[in-house]
Amino acid sequence: MKKLSWFNLTTLTLGFAFLYIPMIVLIVYSFNGGRLVTVWAGFSTKWYGTLFHNEAFLDAAWVTIRVAVATATLATILGTLAGYVLVRGGRFWGRTLFSGMAYAPLVMPDVILGLSLLLLFKVMFGSMGMTTIILAHTTFAMCYVSVVVSSRLLSFDKSLEEAASDLGATPFDTFMSVTLPIIFPAVLSGWLLAFTLSLDDLVIASFVTGPGATTLPIKIYSAVRLGVSPEINALSTIMIGIVTVGVLTASLINKRKVVQRLKDEKTAN
Repeated sequence: MKKLSWFNLTTLTLGFAFLYIPMIVLIVYSFNGGRLVTVWAGFSTKWYGTLFHNEAFLDAAWVTIRVAVATATLATILGTLAGYVLVRGGRFWGRTLFSGMAYAPLVMPDVILGLSLLLLFKVMFGSMGMTTIILAHTTFAMCYVSVVVSSRLLSFDKSLEEAASDLGATPFDTFMSVTLPIIFPAVLSGWLLAFTLSLDDLVIASFVTGPGATTLPIKIYSAVRLGVSPEINALSTIMIGIVTVGVLTASLINKRKVVQRLKDEKTAN
């Protein structure tokens, strides 16, 4: 096994410290017994109890979860189809335009994307709400899903699909019974990525939100402008825990599927 050089080890340590020390500090101070965030007043979990009695935060959290689940599901369906067309669609009229439009939201500034969607939704719907937030989040989240799925399809063994076709399977049956199960880890990763992006978004949601559709990031941002409270630390800690559990679960599922696939290939050989 190749050992890390002192330079690589130092760089890696500083990088992880820069990313995770602020989160660790936030988690520690979420158990602070005092109201002042920067002054430690002893260990306490009272702010978690206070948080679960805060109706405004609970309503915003429920809206955010519903938006994130709907966005992730819709973005995964559209992103998977877009990735499949880009890899397996061959050369067709407008392919370059389609590819550029599929990846454009990845590099488009959030302010520009949010403003353009605001103008579009004003013309289409007249008012803003949960539906407009879901559509806006799907617009950029599906691009990330298409990148993840298309990268998996590029390394896909086409002979498996050809074998299914030779046995009489239709293109739809081949996709559902052969292609989709094999690329499912990538599809699941895309769903989790879209869910996280929707859960985290502030800029675009602030343009397309409306009455009764305040997401948690918007609520936190509004509260932080008046000063950071221990309740926000507790809420942020819970969000970090949810994302961590989701990432670990997805990693374990992907690892199990890879191990099972290797076992199946070994058995077939």
